[in-house]
Amino acid sequence: MQHELSNKNSESVATIVREELARRRLSRQWLADEAKVSLSTLEKALAGRRPFTLATVIRLEDALGTKLRAPVTMPQDMRLFAPDTMGAYARPAVQWLEGRYLTLRPSFSEAGAIFAYLTSISWNDAEGHLVFSEASRTDREFEQKGFVSFPNISGAIYLVTIWQGQYRIALLNRPSGRWLSGILLTLASGEGAQLTPASLPIVLLPHDDDEEKAVGVVRPGDKDYDDYRTCVDRVTQRGYARFPV
Repeated sequence: MQHELSNKNSESVATIVREELARRRLSRQWLADEAKVSLSTLEKALAGRRPFTLATVIRLEDALGTKLRAPVTMPQDMRLFAPDTMGAYARPAVQWLEGRYLTLRPSFSEAGAIFAYLTSISWNDAEGHLVFSEASRTDREFEQKGFVSFPNISGAIYLVTIWQGQYRIALLNRPSGRWLSGILLTLASGEGAQLTPASLPIVLLPHDDDEEKAVGVVRPGDKDYDDYRTCVDRVTQRGYARFPV
């Protein structure tokens, strides 16, 4: 509350206070008494010899019944538009993409099984672009998070993780409704500590938190396995992504 306003904001407050006093024919002593601040403090702030504090401005607003502070807003380009390097998309145009998704892909550890987890996509106000993060993975140490690139030129959606120079990319399209499908480009555990480049189909389905869907490694015969298998197989069967031999 004792935070001092910038010189520009203090000058703006001083101008409004002087105008209100003149318009209502009120004295500075009256305002100081009503706002419970010292006359000396008020005089110095109005003269520009010291900045207003937030606490003082709030008291003056209560006394005058007038808003003295301009609303704090972020620059429009930071608030509504992603950087050019991510496609320069506008937030209103991509709000449909925000939400939680059930993410399905083939399992690296067990042939024929499906690996399921959750992915959240949201707007980062501070950075001015979409971000994503993974959760509910049984291998939590490998949960990914990063930024979303959405270039208009292709209409493809990229979920990109960059960590210590390493890249992991989910390259997605939108074949129907809000569900997404495409290719995951990543590293899989190989022999010993070796990591091997890998690509595989991936699907993101809109997820309601009230839904009780299986996560982790889902095997044949498990709950939801048949539905998961159908979704993943549909990526290649319908040509939503290509894996030429």
